[in-house]
Amino acid sequence: MTHEVDLPSAWFEALVSGAKVPLGEALTIAERGGETARALLGRLHSRSGVAHIIGITGPPGSGKSTLVNELAIHFANQGRRVGVVAVDPSSPFTGGAVLGDRVRMSRASAHEGVFIRSAASRGFLGGLARTTHDFVRVLDAVGYDPIIVETVGIGQSEVDVWQVAHTPVVVEAPGLGDSIQAMKAGVLEIAAIFCINKGDLPDADAKRRYLRELSTRAEDRTPGWKIPVVTTIADRGEGIGELAEAIGAHARYLRETNRLHALEHERAIAEIRASLQTTFVDVPLARAARSGMLRRLADAVASREMNAADAASALTRHVPTDGRIGESGA
Repeated sequence: MTHEVDLPSAWFEALVSGAKVPLGEALTIAERGGETARALLGRLHSRSGVAHIIGITGPPGSGKSTLVNELAIHFANQGRRVGVVAVDPSSPFTGGAVLGDRVRMSRASAHEGVFIRSAASRGFLGGLARTTHDFVRVLDAVGYDPIIVETVGIGQSEVDVWQVAHTPVVVEAPGLGDSIQAMKAGVLEIAAIFCINKGDLPDADAKRRYLRELSTRAEDRTPGWKIPVVTTIADRGEGIGELAEAIGAHARYLRETNRLHALEHERAIAEIRASLQTTFVDVPLARAARSGMLRRLADAVASREMNAADAASALTRHVPTDGRIGESGA
């Protein structure tokens, strides 16, 4: 698809050459959405598909941010340009990221070879922001490899990371909850690698035995790949090299089998779904809010004059697929 939005050629050339200022501006454009974002992402799309995407997920308190900080520095010290997308919970007042990237990853953010960007989840379930796919696409297209995506950490529900990452790393820590509940929730079922962080804490051995047993059970769904269990103490930098080696081994496994092609297909479907969510839900809701229509519908639902399903149907009738609000009210 062609887009009429004109992107300044000098700016675009600086972006694809890896300059950090236009990269930050490009990510802001992608986050805002609209025709400029579509034009930018359209031009970058053919340049992407090179980077290895690493997902870091797990429960709060497992030390994900510290682990990402050390892992990013490890790769950058090898001469690689590392992109980090840190998905944060949204402020209920501004919609912006609450924790912020450089607050949590000050060491990595100071490294010349690392670029970190926070993405507000804006209430999106699954631990990822709707902009995650676009952020990864931009970083990939301008030469960052690997790209690390850290999920919100809202418990055991961040299973959607497999839709964006080639290598999902599930981080656990000793003493962080019931293993049976974790298995029921399914977050452990998406792992390519298990990482026990804070491996110096009591019960680390018990956690290791449990995850190794789970790894054995999962072998039938990952033919040719036995999920490794890596122990780290991220705040001391211990075990980071072993984790990086496991990630590299998984990347080779994907390339040497047909799994990489299958993953790219699955990721493409997830990107299409995210785009549909934006086009048919986010944009119409935003425009309905600006027109006052959303407030009127909400008032009607709250006063029991109509139910939510009827309100949604009324909104779709007055917000056609091009996103424009109809002249008539709710």
